[in-house]
Amino acid sequence: MPRPVTLCTGQWADLPVEDLSRLARELGFDGLELACWGDHFEVDKAMVDDGYVKAKRDLLESHDLQCHAISAHLVGQAVCDNIDERHKSILPDNVWGDGTGAGVNQRAAEEMKNTARAAQKFGVDVVNGFTGSSIWHLLYSFPPVPESMIEKGFADFADAWNPILDVFAECGVRFALEVHPTEIAFDIHTTQRALEAIGHREEFGFNFDPSHLIWQGIDPVEFIRAFPDRIFHVHMKDAIVTLDGRSSILGSHLNFGNSRRGWDFRSVGRGSVNFEEIIRALNEVGYDGPLSVEWEDVRMDREHGARESCEFVKRLDFKSTNAAFDAAFSEG
Repeated sequence: MPRPVTLCTGQWADLPVEDLSRLARELGFDGLELACWGDHFEVDKAMVDDGYVKAKRDLLESHDLQCHAISAHLVGQAVCDNIDERHKSILPDNVWGDGTGAGVNQRAAEEMKNTARAAQKFGVDVVNGFTGSSIWHLLYSFPPVPESMIEKGFADFADAWNPILDVFAECGVRFALEVHPTEIAFDIHTTQRALEAIGHREEFGFNFDPSHLIWQGIDPVEFIRAFPDRIFHVHMKDAIVTLDGRSSILGSHLNFGNSRRGWDFRSVGRGSVNFEEIIRALNEVGYDGPLSVEWEDVRMDREHGARESCEFVKRLDFKSTNAAFDAAFSEG
C-alpha cells in the first residue's frame, strides 16, 4: 500500500479547518497534518473538552481524510529561543503573556507538554515541531565563541526538553524535530550533538525535511542514512539555490520571494531536491509513514502548487521489494 500523501496545514491556517478539509480532498490529498494554530488543532480545547477531538476526527472522516501527526512548530520555537518581539506574532496569548523571556520559555515548555497530552487524546503518536536555540546567534565565530558557550547551549536544550520528553514518553507520543536553521540542530553534526545532549532518548527524533538541508549544501539522503531509526515523519518540500555572484547563501536580509535572494523555497518538484533518491532512501530505512507536502512558493498560486505537489508525490512514491530483479535468471 503506498504511503499516504498529506498536506501540512500550517501555511493554510487562514482557512477554517472545515473549508481546508474539503479543499484538500478536492486537491487529491489523503490526509492533513494539522497545525496547532488557527482553528486546525487547538491544544487548549483538546485538553478541556473530550468532545473536541472526536469532533475533529469526525470532520476529517467526513472528508475521507487521515491524520497521522500534528504540528507545534510555533510554540516549540519559544522553548529554547532568546525571546524578543518577533515571537509575539507566532505565539498564542497564553504563552506570550507579558513577553518576559524566561516566562515565555517556561509557558512554551508547559504548552508542549500539553500538546503531547492532546495528541494522545486525538490518537496521533507524532508531534512535529521546533526546539528553538539559545545559541543560533553564535553561528559565526566572531567575536570568537568559546566552546563553553556552545556546550551551555546544548545543556540548556537538554534541561528544557528532558522534562517535556518525559511527558511525551508517558503519553506514548514522539516528538519529531524539523532540523532547520534557528533550531538546536540544523545539520548532521548538530543533530548528532543534540541527540547526545539528551542521551539519545527514544521519544526524540526527526521530521525529515530536505528543503532546509539542500540549500545549506547538505545531502538530504545522507541525513536519512545517518539517522535511519529516527525518521518519525517526512515533509515533502523543495528549495533551490539561486546564487548570482551578488547574493549570499545567508539570504542577504531579503524576504522569501525576492528574486535577489541566494536561495528560496519552491513548489515540490520544481527545485533542487532529488526526491527520487529520497524515496529510495526512505524505502531502505523502512519508513512507511506519511509523505506530508509542506507547500511554500511565494510566486505561485498555492492551490495550483498544492495540487501539482500532491500529484508529483503520488506519482513518485513506490514500494520497496526484497526480490532481486535478476532472480529470474538464476538456475533453479
